[in-house]
Amino acid sequence: MPQYVEVHPDNPQQRLLKQAAEILHAGGIAAVPTDSSYALVCHLDDKAAAEKLRRIRGVDDKHHLTLLCRDLSELASYAKVDNKQYRLLKSATPGPFTFILEATKEVPRRVSHPSRRTIGLRVPEHVTLQQLLTVFGQPLLATTLIPPGETEPLNDPEEIRERFAGQIQAVVDAGACAMAPTTVVDLTKEPPEVVRQGRGDAAMLGLG
Repeated sequence: MPQYVEVHPDNPQQRLLKQAAEILHAGGIAAVPTDSSYALVCHLDDKAAAEKLRRIRGVDDKHHLTLLCRDLSELASYAKVDNKQYRLLKSATPGPFTFILEATKEVPRRVSHPSRRTIGLRVPEHVTLQQLLTVFGQPLLATTLIPPGETEPLNDPEEIRERFAGQIQAVVDAGACAMAPTTVVDLTKEPPEVVRQGRGDAAMLGLG
């Protein structure tokens, strides 16, 4: 069974977050809460873990994986961002938005879109996830926790632990999530294109 890391939703215990971070640094896959729904995450630079992440989710290399970043300065290390894009990002982060941007050389080619060299990036607004990212020390590669063949993300940490026993190594339980996907905005298009309307209000970005 995956290690079950149950933390306080408002004040997560650092020693427990360190346990989860150690599992991720060792190449493990973890289910973590976000400000939209639970997600599967792994180390960005671990090729085997990234491939396993895709297998568990049942997606191919054309499916955009997302980099979860602590803040905009970290995001800018992994994406090419001009002044106009930066202003839009600043108005929407942290929050339930995923932005498709042109990846920099810091992003391994195997995790960016194979033909477009783009990557999804976001700065989540979730206390536990933000603190886990700080303890981990770098962005996490992520995908929404939707089981293969299903359309809705899982939201119950106990159910996630049962259903993914033998596939993932940790579940971070900080309570239920919002159960709504992020709003996805493609900033490589001009004007920016709302690819998926989710929890984030595209109108606040002057879009939609």
